[in-house]
Amino acid sequence: MLPHTALVLAFSILLSLPVIVILGPTVLTQSHLHLPFSPQDELDDLSLFTLASTFHHHAPPQHKPSRIFQFSYQTKPKPKIAFLFLTNTDLHFAPIWNLFFHDQPTNLYNIYIHKDPSVNLTRPVEGVFKNRFIPSKKTARASPTLISATRRLLAHALLDDPENAYFALLSQHCIPLHSFPYVYRSLFFSTTFDSPGLTRPTQTHRSFIEILTHAPRLWNRYIARGRFAMLPEVKYEDFRVGSQFFTLTRPHALLVVRDRALWRKFRSPCYKKDECYPEEHYFPTLLSMMDPEGCTNYTLTHVNWTGTKGGHPYSYKPQEVSVELISRLRESNFSESYLFARKFTPDCLQPLLYIAMAIFKD
Repeated sequence: MLPHTALVLAFSILLSLPVIVILGPTVLTQSHLHLPFSPQDELDDLSLFTLASTFHHHAPPQHKPSRIFQFSYQTKPKPKIAFLFLTNTDLHFAPIWNLFFHDQPTNLYNIYIHKDPSVNLTRPVEGVFKNRFIPSKKTARASPTLISATRRLLAHALLDDPENAYFALLSQHCIPLHSFPYVYRSLFFSTTFDSPGLTRPTQTHRSFIEILTHAPRLWNRYIARGRFAMLPEVKYEDFRVGSQFFTLTRPHALLVVRDRALWRKFRSPCYKKDECYPEEHYFPTLLSMMDPEGCTNYTLTHVNWTGTKGGHPYSYKPQEVSVELISRLRESNFSESYLFARKFTPDCLQPLLYIAMAIFKD
């Protein structure tokens, strides 16, 4: 009986080989992948997002966000810009931002910072960044932790001040390209900023977020979790890509923190790590599916992808910093100007401070 049993077992294994070859890599790889956050982190976020979704003033309709978000300038107080900083290092350009906000009315803006608690970051003891840190979780590039961190920033900003009307996501490598008054006027009052050459009687307020339909290796990124992993919520024809740095309207910020369905898909671990950049897909895909007309499809943060290394954009060095560089970085094919730019190495601070008057002279 033993030889017969061994023969049957060997034959069964032989028949199973095609299945193992086809499904094995996916199943085995996914079984060893773990979510980069704990169930407790998920519960904490869910409580925060639920609270932010229900406790607010300027609420959009429950069934879908408004196509055009109109502000009333006759009512007080005035709308504000929420500046959201996502960082895992020291805020090297804090002196530049201090100049940007210097002597500006504090009733026109708020600042929120999400820092990775696993890194040793020096908290500013003075200036506009003092005491502006929110409760944060660990983050990692090319992982859904960056989505969670961004949603936390949005949720805290929504809860903190009902007058936060625009939400600008920035990193520690970002610098302003204009003065605060220029940024504020462009977002809230200009009738031509988002559509140069087209003058409208009133400003229409849309979200400035890059949304690209076609990009190299988009299919590979779509199937990074498995060929059918994103279905049925996200079909390939709905899958989008774009810069993670955006400027959202309040209805769209609410839409992001309310989302559950797409988050369950994008939080899933990838088994193709070199094709997994969920932070570049989640926000463009969600807003493109829910309110395409409410988005400009471009960002206000300039980035240079020339000579990219390891998926990182080009970083400007001190010897490159000049008034001429700032002028070039402002140039946009979509809006009247870019408002922010990245990435700059930390040692660019002094050259940037040297030309700060030119930066803020619009």
